[in-house]
Amino acid sequence: MMDITKNTTAGLPVVVIGAGPIGLAAAAHLLERGIEPLVLEAGAHAGAAIAPWQHISLFSPWEYDIDTASRRLLEQTNWTQPAATAIPTGRDLLEKYLRPLAATPELSERIRFSAEVVAVTRQGMDKTRSIGRDGRAYVLRVRSNGIETDIAAAAVIDASGTWGQSNPLGANGLPTAGETDAAAWLSGPLPDVLGLDRERFAGRHTLVVGMGHSAANTLLALVKLRQSNPTTTISWAIRGPSPERLYGGGTADELPARGALGTRVRNAVAAGEVTLLTNFTIERVRPAQDETGQLTVDGRTNGLPLSLNVDTIAAATGFRPNLNMLREIRLSLDPALEAPALLAPLIDPNFHSCGTVAPHGATILAHPDDGFFIVGMKSYGRAPTFLMATGYEQVRSIAAELAGDHAAAERVELTLPETGACCIAPGIETLVTTVGFSTGLEHGFTGEMAVESCCAATALPTLMGAATDVNEGCCSTAPVQLAIPIRK
Repeated sequence: MMDITKNTTAGLPVVVIGAGPIGLAAAAHLLERGIEPLVLEAGAHAGAAIAPWQHISLFSPWEYDIDTASRRLLEQTNWTQPAATAIPTGRDLLEKYLRPLAATPELSERIRFSAEVVAVTRQGMDKTRSIGRDGRAYVLRVRSNGIETDIAAAAVIDASGTWGQSNPLGANGLPTAGETDAAAWLSGPLPDVLGLDRERFAGRHTLVVGMGHSAANTLLALVKLRQSNPTTTISWAIRGPSPERLYGGGTADELPARGALGTRVRNAVAAGEVTLLTNFTIERVRPAQDETGQLTVDGRTNGLPLSLNVDTIAAATGFRPNLNMLREIRLSLDPALEAPALLAPLIDPNFHSCGTVAPHGATILAHPDDGFFIVGMKSYGRAPTFLMATGYEQVRSIAAELAGDHAAAERVELTLPETGACCIAPGIETLVTTVGFSTGLEHGFTGEMAVESCCAATALPTLMGAATDVNEGCCSTAPVQLAIPIRK
């Protein structure tokens, strides 16, 4: 692992990509470690990616939404901390936390807005060159006001998130037939149904696609709209056989707002306010062959053909990371999730539905290129259910590692609430997952250790000696076997 206080890049900043909650937290932790950060934000203000969904309420109360190092910076100003148990909206997060944080004297001069990172590489060498690579500075190509410049960095923390990188409607990962030409009918994952976008949905037929929290929020907003406009029609399409994972743990969830979200969706379906289509695959979309101006969605549900005429599709299909900007960086990514290889087994939605993941940091997030880290929502790749508190722990650990404090980097300083809905996927009794241990050193393994855990989220941190507070009774009765290769 890189200790930037002892290598030839000393004097260069650590560049943080993104001025969202995790990016600003990274900068705050770096400052506390005596490391100079430079934050590059593509938007015009802090939290620019939150603005499109600022009407949405989070399910985490403020006590989980404020980073510790960031709080210490804010406490030196006239900032008023929100009540710990209050649940913020995206707008609250912007106005009561992120913008005041970005305006602190310590951070304000270290953030560049309207600065889009288009590529990252190592100074003087491309991805193929190995000799002399470790310890070499990074170079970020940055576009600002149409002009591209290069910025050197001692290390890079990519907290750019995944907003704006939505998965397409096609079940095979590609846009379904006709999707590219159907932009006028696509609302995005979190439309403002009860506010700015109300006229688009009132009295019309909306198809919500997806089974995450974004889909749940949109469904419930449409249900509320339907109360005042009964001609509003709501269809909900999911690819799986059951929505139980979204329904969640109800009162068993330690985040009441998260539990209530699923319960309310369940009740809306049961009451007939939402028409649920299971095992639904969209095969193509096309303008309806009539004068309604609607879109015809052709697909199959439970093996049978079905066509719907809808006015809008709210595609809450999840997100994927933008990896194009990292083509010249040596990454160790899971081939399925596009998340760091060691993190992927803990978050893979194919096998478990844990709403939280055991706290993890620099070791799990490391890549073959030393000093490069992907954090926050982007670190989850294509997996869902990321919590901000998890990202705060990630960057705390990384800042400690970059400062050479390896003990602090390995220490767990966060306890996360349980979802009350963590389980192994139906029909899977034992999960065997083999992951590569990549910390920027050579790849090589002499064997593997297998541990049994009720939840995969407990297995790897336990194996690595980290104490966790994950509830081992959260999953199915069948244990999970996690096979961990051991480095030479």
